[in-house]
Amino acid sequence: MRHLAIIMDGNRRWARMQGMQPSLGHSHGLDAVQRAIAFCLKKEIAYLSLYTFSIENFKRSEAERTYFFSLLISKAQELLEKLRGQSVAVKFIGDRSLFPDNLRETIQSLESGTSGGKKLQVNLLFCYGARQEIVSSVKSLIQKIKNGLLAEEQINEQVLTDALWTAGIPEPDLIIRTGGARRMSNFLLFQAAYSELYFLDCMWPEITEEHLQTACASFEQCQRNFGI
Repeated sequence: MRHLAIIMDGNRRWARMQGMQPSLGHSHGLDAVQRAIAFCLKKEIAYLSLYTFSIENFKRSEAERTYFFSLLISKAQELLEKLRGQSVAVKFIGDRSLFPDNLRETIQSLESGTSGGKKLQVNLLFCYGARQEIVSSVKSLIQKIKNGLLAEEQINEQVLTDALWTAGIPEPDLIIRTGGARRMSNFLLFQAAYSELYFLDCMWPEITEEHLQTACASFEQCQRNFGI
């Protein structure tokens, strides 16, 4: 397996079950992220994509958004040092025009500070939505046609793929979703055309290496013939 993607669902529900404020689940979710990274390093998986914050998540309360963004800022230096030590590169993928102003410096620091990582690339899908990504890519191609840089007849699947926010990243082999829901929730819709899907009932903060190993073992048993 080259690329593992995860929809990290259930942080808030897990916190409620522990008698905590829902937003505190995100802090424990960061611990689960570290476990997922360690698993990928152990398995020599080259790419890990994590659905970190969707465009739809902006509909959540200001208090929760503020807590989540502040959490990223407060943990940034610790994450930077640990990821750099693990030779892990971080890339934020999403609508950068929506990135909160107070997070831009943190995002730049994490990306530039880990750019030398060779063992694993962690893609944090942030301010991300698959439908919005496709619309943005189509608009960029239309603009290229208007500017004379691209002819309409040149547009094909690969050209559109190269215009996506995930350009240069292989499509996910396996997509895991925690939290019990069986849906994609606007996550990598174009890229997931041939991905295997695995759903877990556990909440994201509860995920273990055993959960991830079971999901990957299931993937390894699949016969992926891509329509052939």
